Amino acid sequence: MSNVNIKPLADRVLVEPAAAEEKTASGLFIPDTAKEKPQKGTVIAVGNGKKDEPLTVKVGDTVLYGKYSGTELSFDGQDYLIMREADILAII
Repeated sequence: MSNVNIKPLADRVLVEPAAAEEKTASGLFIPDTAKEKPQKGTVIAVGNGKKDEPLTVKVGDTVLYGKYSGTELSFDGQDYLIMREADILAII
């Protein structure tokens, strides 16, 4: 687990995306230009939630999110996504 000094506000969640697939199921290597953007990641930090809506995800959860959800950011050489909890589709 990463130790990040970023604290999301309100209903936002900081997610570390999973690594993109390197090989297909049959063993073929996927070039960088053809890799799909991952749609799953690990929750690194969570906000406090809204007044009447507490957050349901917690730090350490593995989540699925939409393909174009969140805002990408880089912090200390690591890539993260910050998104609203509503952009999260499921907890795995």
